[in-house]
Amino acid sequence: MKFSEIIQQLGEDTISHSLHIDKALNPEITEVRAIDDAQVGSISYIEGEKFAAFVGKTSASALILPLDKDLQAQAQARGIAWIATTEPRLLFAKAIAIFYQPWQPQPEIHPSAVIHPTAKVGNDVYIGPHVVIQAGVEIGDGVCIHPNVVIYPQVTIGDRTILHANCTIHERSRIGADCVIHSGAVIGAEGFGFVPTANGWLKMEQSGYTVLEDGVEVGCNSAIDRPAVGETRVGRHTKIDNLVQVGHGCQIGSGCAIGGQSGMAGGVRVGNRVIMAGQSGISNQVKIGDGATTAAKAGVHNDVPAGEVFCGSPAVPYKTYLKASAIFNRLPELYQSVRKLQKKLKD
Repeated sequence: MKFSEIIQQLGEDTISHSLHIDKALNPEITEVRAIDDAQVGSISYIEGEKFAAFVGKTSASALILPLDKDLQAQAQARGIAWIATTEPRLLFAKAIAIFYQPWQPQPEIHPSAVIHPTAKVGNDVYIGPHVVIQAGVEIGDGVCIHPNVVIYPQVTIGDRTILHANCTIHERSRIGADCVIHSGAVIGAEGFGFVPTANGWLKMEQSGYTVLEDGVEVGCNSAIDRPAVGETRVGRHTKIDNLVQVGHGCQIGSGCAIGGQSGMAGGVRVGNRVIMAGQSGISNQVKIGDGATTAAKAGVHNDVPAGEVFCGSPAVPYKTYLKASAIFNRLPELYQSVRKLQKKLKD
């Protein structure tokens, strides 16, 4: 595929760019590759100063560049076709979609699937081998259910949602349209609800609901629990990585990104557009404001204001964390100074 054809498929109206294409720089592109692995015939991208040096040594035939005239001049001098944009990574993601589309089976119901007579199945649905769909389930149009998925009673699945192999959807779950539930994920299992008594732990039944709004994606082996009462809710277009625990009664806003191995205890309130880096841990009933970020391995025990970045465990504001880190690195020196002072006082 010619580079000019790729540009056309990407859609120039979606690109904020300075475009350079002519007959001499319109190479044949056969694949997409990372910049440090790019070969002749591949298209790659540059984002940030860390990767800028690759323009001078990459074998890529085409590059997606930032709006940096120096990088553009380097690419042109080396005979590399390029397009420049304010968001190179976003454009590269769209370029990948030109060369790769996830496998999508044709609509059918495999004869080994077990579907309760009261279940309602929409049009153009794929139901794979050994799927179990129990009583009262409602499946929307264009849904894809891969092998070994189990859907408990009274669940609803919205249009075009994809349930990957071996995920489980428990009762009282409501999954919206265009969601993706990856393999091993468990949606709506009962939350961790036990009441201490003199005779041990009394189980509190989890009678609430689990709601995933439209466009939510849940990674492999993640768990989103249903509460004793009320609902656990994940807002529109929120993306959840692998191995994430969302406790009972959590409320997560729209457009959030939650990194792998993060965990939220019960009743956490998360605003919109929040980013939780990997292994963030959020304590019971904590509130995280809109647009806030928790850094990797942050242990969040108190509320995080909107727009703030919190780091460390226990988590503190970013500026405080930097100051504390600087002091931590000087502790051996400070310790020696204290010992000398103690010796002087003793003498």
